[in-house]
Amino acid sequence: MNKTEWIEEIKKLNVNLKEEQLSKLEEYADFLLEYNQHTNLTAIKTKEEVYLKHFYDSLTLVKIANLTQGKLLDVGTGAGFPGLVLAIAFPKLDVTLLDSNNKKIAFLKECTQKLQLSNVTIIYDRAENYTRLHREEFDFVTSRAVAELRILLELNIPALKINGKFLVMKANIEEELKQALKTIEILNCKIINRETFDLPKNGGKRTLLVICKERKTIEKYPRTFDKIKKHPIK
Repeated sequence: MNKTEWIEEIKKLNVNLKEEQLSKLEEYADFLLEYNQHTNLTAIKTKEEVYLKHFYDSLTLVKIANLTQGKLLDVGTGAGFPGLVLAIAFPKLDVTLLDSNNKKIAFLKECTQKLQLSNVTIIYDRAENYTRLHREEFDFVTSRAVAELRILLELNIPALKINGKFLVMKANIEEELKQALKTIEILNCKIINRETFDLPKNGGKRTLLVICKERKTIEKYPRTFDKIKKHPIK
């Protein structure tokens, strides 16, 4: 998907970006591909793929949430997807990018400085450590291609305010969702929306879920990661 095609597709999502935002995204794409030549950030190697599988995919979250303002935490952000794309598209959205990979954090710091983004905070930490210390702080939490849903729920839900929303991004979700229903209940949450669709240009199937936090998370969550992984809540 070239830039012109991408602009037309995001208009269908009711996302209309200014020239300055389009320029920043193009600079982001160029810097990502250049940096990727010496540091492995993404398997994607062309700008056309970046626009489709990173930029467009990140912006599909507008299908399930109003992201024009508020505080969003992107857990396991990697090279900034979806959080950094959302920060460029929605300047009033306060975005925190969290990752435990120091090489990716170094890229994000250099990239946000280059793009002069004032609404982005970059955190180098493990998810369970950060969300344990920042409970009930964010309006939105999201994660893309990070872990199984039950694991993500325990890592992410503690950071949400009451009535905050966990925005789930998955390709195939049926089996994971079936296993996670009890976890959602135990963490005082409920599913309030679901969207399934295909990316343009045969880019693959996507499912987005909105999981709303109804009450405070029990203090013992999140546990240490080894316990979460070995014994997911069920």
